[in-house]
Amino acid sequence: MKQIVQTMKGGNLTLETVPPPALRPGGVLVRTAASLISAGTEKMLIDLAQKSLVGKAQARPDLVRQVLNKAQKEGWLNTYQNVRSKLEKPMPLGYSAAGIVESIGAEVTQWKVGDRVAIAGAGYANHAELNYVPNNLVASIPDSVSFEEAAYTTVASIALQGVRLARPELGDLVALSGLGLIGLITLQLLKANGCRVIGMDFDAKKVELARTLGLDEAVLLPNQDPVKAVAHFTNGRGVDHTVITASTTSNQPVEIAGELTRRKGQVVVVGAVGMNIPRDLYYKKELEVKISMSYGPGRYDPSYEEGGVDYPYDYVRWTEQRNMEAILNLMAQKRLNMKELTTHHFPFDQAMAAYGLIQSAKEPYVGVILDYDTQKLQDPVVLLQPKQSEPLAPQVSDQLRIGFVGAGNYATLHLLPHLESDPYVQMGGLVTATGINARQKADKFAFSYCSTALDSLLNDDLLHAIFIATRHGTHADYTLRALAKGKHVFVEKPMVVSEEELHAVCDAYHQANQKRPTALMVGLNRRFAPMTTQCKAFFQNHEPKHLLYRVNSGHIPTSSWIYDAAEGGGMLVGEMCHFIDLMQFITEERPVRVQAQSLTLNNQAIADQDNLTLTLEFDRGSVGTLCYNTVGDKAAAKERLEVYGGNKVAILDDFRTLELTRNGRQDRHKAANQNKGQADQMKATVEAFRLHGKAPIPFEELVGDMQVVFAAKASLATGQPVKISRIV
Repeated sequence: MKQIVQTMKGGNLTLETVPPPALRPGGVLVRTAASLISAGTEKMLIDLAQKSLVGKAQARPDLVRQVLNKAQKEGWLNTYQNVRSKLEKPMPLGYSAAGIVESIGAEVTQWKVGDRVAIAGAGYANHAELNYVPNNLVASIPDSVSFEEAAYTTVASIALQGVRLARPELGDLVALSGLGLIGLITLQLLKANGCRVIGMDFDAKKVELARTLGLDEAVLLPNQDPVKAVAHFTNGRGVDHTVITASTTSNQPVEIAGELTRRKGQVVVVGAVGMNIPRDLYYKKELEVKISMSYGPGRYDPSYEEGGVDYPYDYVRWTEQRNMEAILNLMAQKRLNMKELTTHHFPFDQAMAAYGLIQSAKEPYVGVILDYDTQKLQDPVVLLQPKQSEPLAPQVSDQLRIGFVGAGNYATLHLLPHLESDPYVQMGGLVTATGINARQKADKFAFSYCSTALDSLLNDDLLHAIFIATRHGTHADYTLRALAKGKHVFVEKPMVVSEEELHAVCDAYHQANQKRPTALMVGLNRRFAPMTTQCKAFFQNHEPKHLLYRVNSGHIPTSSWIYDAAEGGGMLVGEMCHFIDLMQFITEERPVRVQAQSLTLNNQAIADQDNLTLTLEFDRGSVGTLCYNTVGDKAAAKERLEVYGGNKVAILDDFRTLELTRNGRQDRHKAANQNKGQADQMKATVEAFRLHGKAPIPFEELVGDMQVVFAAKASLATGQPVKISRIV
């Protein structure tokens, strides 16, 4: 399918061929019929993308501070690679569209194939021929409303939310600052509420269009004085509400709003404007200031937008979805005139001309609609050709041909580059949830094809191995399906998120190996780090060791998908398996008993189980203690491992320094950049898969790692030690 793609690195804007998005359980696939270019928002994003690195830094000083902090901890090379990866990441444009339901997720009951719907959301209602949209960002289009009109629904909902915050009463006087697209819709909503409206803008044509839509009095800036005009309009009293829908970095709209609004009146900010509020003016009038949050309650709440959890109707009357429904009903009642706002139509294949119009500003525009061919066939797989300017990989007879699932930031930085550069690897197919990411990463890492359908990899008989780097809740399912096809599997940690899944994976692994050697490897990379192997070699004897592992992890909001039991499993499952494995590796012993205790924080924003002390006993006398917390200061180092035994001490700090002490002598090793072993892990995995049909970590250790995690969960629940019985 075709999709508009913007890159932050160079600002390139293209109409790209990408795979259709994957259908997920909580939403629908929609075949787009029309989408609206939100000229103000999208032009702002394009302008930012086209700035130099210095310009981007000046626009986002908060991100510059984050980069500097990261460089201090991890080194400049790692930080540079991370920043470059984010700048190269493709960005979809568009968030307001309409179309026809193509297919329905397993958890959705509200829609049926063929329904006409309006869709919303950045990253969902894209300028693309097919879009995946979560259930709560979809609304039914009345029969009398066209796709063109319905394409305005999201933008109109932004205007509606601003009006809801103002709570105008019949006969109220309102000043409207900015008569662009959202301003003109806001005008119509205010008139529908029985308000008298005075509007102002710098564009004479927009002012005239506003008059045709019911504006009571107009102010053309800068020729006319808005303060005098409002004084005349209100008989010197000032307006009851000023609604700012302008988009500018200037502070002028907020300053003028204070002068226009009556004492104890209200200023509602909908547009992106300077927010340096003149205190003296606002104080003396005791003005109320409200900032509208996009298109209604639910915005920026992952449980609502992605998880499909609706707010109770009786307690949250107007949500994103219900605002969309209200807008569509107003269109059906002919209370909102959207056709008058459409100044330009472009076939989707000519979308670049539409953006050229907006960028050049050679002719006036308001609403720019892209029209789509809803009958066009869409191929689920995009075949790619090697770049002619790059030499082909050397032909090695015993290469490992791989498929890769998931290409997020971690995989892009730490897994895929090492696989692509390995002469013993052939990059077969890449699958990700979004087509835009699949195409960009497939091009970058020289895959033969890309898709959003896992079956395209599973049914490819030429692939020897599947590498999985998706969200935790999918790991077991994808592993089971790949093992059933007889393919080697590398899966990022954690292997599973439940004990039931662990038993299922064990069964599938043994069944696969009854037919032929089939490897299963988990991404526990820390044991492959150069400083880890140096630390282990330092303790050459097998005397019991005492290990203390302190992890000062950053806080993650409990609203994150990580804390969903089925999707993430929490930090104990998703992250702490790393540190348990490293202790298992250093001791060369099997864990036999664990006890865990967590803090009691009484804070809904922080999970108690993220702040725990875990004591692990091993079968030959070693003891390891993991202290994992999220309540520390990020300025401190994240990881510190101390190992004591055989009259020796090793201290590993953040995989950048290693201190080895024996016989009263200390050797200190320091690295310029943090190295957590991903490159060596990938090399070892490819070699083991290719030559031996095995994984570089024994299967029983992988299973034992997860057993410790689940035993620790049980210990947290009971407060008692839990014995670990081997299942393999």
